[in-house]
Amino acid sequence: MSDASIVFGLHAVRTLLQRQVNKVIQLLLVRGREDARITEVMKLAREADIKVEFRSAHELDQLVHGERHQGVVAMLKKVENLGEGALDEILDAAGSEPLLLILDGVTDPHNLGACLRTADAAGVHAVVVPRDRAAGLSPVVRKVAAGAAEAVPLIQVVNLSRTLRGLKERGFWLVGTDDQAEATLYDAKLSGPLAVVMGAEGEGMRRLTKENCDLLVNIPMLGVVESLNVSVATGVMLYEVVRQRRVR
Repeated sequence: MSDASIVFGLHAVRTLLQRQVNKVIQLLLVRGREDARITEVMKLAREADIKVEFRSAHELDQLVHGERHQGVVAMLKKVENLGEGALDEILDAAGSEPLLLILDGVTDPHNLGACLRTADAAGVHAVVVPRDRAAGLSPVVRKVAAGAAEAVPLIQVVNLSRTLRGLKERGFWLVGTDDQAEATLYDAKLSGPLAVVMGAEGEGMRRLTKENCDLLVNIPMLGVVESLNVSVATGVMLYEVVRQRRVR
């Protein structure tokens, strides 16, 4: 299976079998576990003529390097990462109010997975990340995303600043978060083609990313904690977008 990657966890594998079954080579299930969720996943695989094998819990533990697999591992065909060309296609098909999430240098796969899950829930059309010095679409990301990684495209770009400039040329309004910003997210108008730009854990956005934003906003912090985890802050930002677009 040297040419394959893996997806593990019940939600992630079930979504994969429902939405992108053509990517799956084989399904591995833990031996001796019989319950409704395992049966559902096995049924989906067999309906698609995907080979199902049973392995010991120890074998699956080794395969996922100790992560929690919930007794389900899918082996995938090798796929190419999505780049700028795919982003153009997504935006061309997105309608009049496309919504993007830009993550500038988020390196923790658990944070990226959580951001993908929230992005899916908030109706984001794609998540954009730099190709270098940032987390990509790994098995851990897919597991944490709980199926969202199979629903929301993750676009890896070579030059994030160039991508941001291209979005502005397409009429996007770029709103970034900055603890030192004077305006709050509740002051921002978040309609039309919009990209929400979030910085990396701890360091925030890089200088060029910040300079490319049309507006910088802060998330009000009313307690002793100075900042939010990037995935939590992403949820706050995206759901203010959802709120504004629903009340118009």
